[in-house]
Amino acid sequence: MSEIHPTQEALLKLLKDNIDAPLTIRELQSALNISSPSTIQHHIEQLEKKGYLKRNPNNPREYKILQTPDKAVVYLNLYGMAKCGPRGFMLDGNLIDRLPIASRLISFSTSEAYLLEAKGDSMEPKIQSSDILIIQHKKAADNGDIVVCVNDSEVLIKRFHKYGKQIILQSENSAYEPFLASSDFRIEGIVRGIIRTN
Repeated sequence: MSEIHPTQEALLKLLKDNIDAPLTIRELQSALNISSPSTIQHHIEQLEKKGYLKRNPNNPREYKILQTPDKAVVYLNLYGMAKCGPRGFMLDGNLIDRLPIASRLISFSTSEAYLLEAKGDSMEPKIQSSDILIIQHKKAADNGDIVVCVNDSEVLIKRFHKYGKQIILQSENSAYEPFLASSDFRIEGIVRGIIRTN
């Protein structure tokens, strides 16, 4: 950590120690005895730029400390195309391409990230055919997440809802009816970003 400012090092430790109950900017300011909240904000932004910190853009108090800083630009694997429709293509693990992505666009460790190209219209208007999706590799999801999943050996992109033991997979396009997940169902990742290609 020699390349970061001593205040940033102290701030990083404070953020790490309080990750379960994140402190506000004012609380961080007080704990570090810094006169201005804008100074704290500046150091947080610097930690993000240097790759030590990832914040959720929708909730800045939700963050992740990275043990190994991400580079400014990372190359992510683009795997087989997943169709957003009634029939999907099986993810076979064959690497199609590696694409450069600015790591600041990814709110989680880039080691968990991969890319898929969407096909079909069932997730429109949110996801359009040919969009490149940034996926966080996870095996579980929260209600309302858009997931990449395998259902009856088909790869699909759907909104995930769980009610008791039932899992309902829903399209964004109202022309497609929601349906129950089969017994052969697994989650392969959560859609965290959309790169529009058209």
